[in-house]
Amino acid sequence: MRLNLPLLACLMLAACDPAEVMDSALKRTAYTVVYPVVNIDLPGEPARLATNCILDAASESELQILARDVGVEAGTSTKATIRTIALRPEAQSCFAANGVPQVR
Repeated sequence: MRLNLPLLACLMLAACDPAEVMDSALKRTAYTVVYPVVNIDLPGEPARLATNCILDAASESELQILARDVGVEAGTSTKATIRTIALRPEAQSCFAANGVPQVR
């Protein structure tokens, strides 16, 4: 059994897609930037849902731009990026599907 455990661990690690792991980490980091901005206008759960919609509609380069602001208060440029993404049809559809008020 002990011999199989290291083999099993290697197989599990090999099954992880490095790009998927990186994308997930990037989204989690961007979440910490976007959520406080969205939470200004929306309460807890709707803000969480809206943030997820925005992150799902963002491109990888936009996620990288948002993630750069981790640990600091979002500035005008970051807020503009969040709004631009929130106004996209895919984000608006996600808002509607989750009962989140539309951004105008």
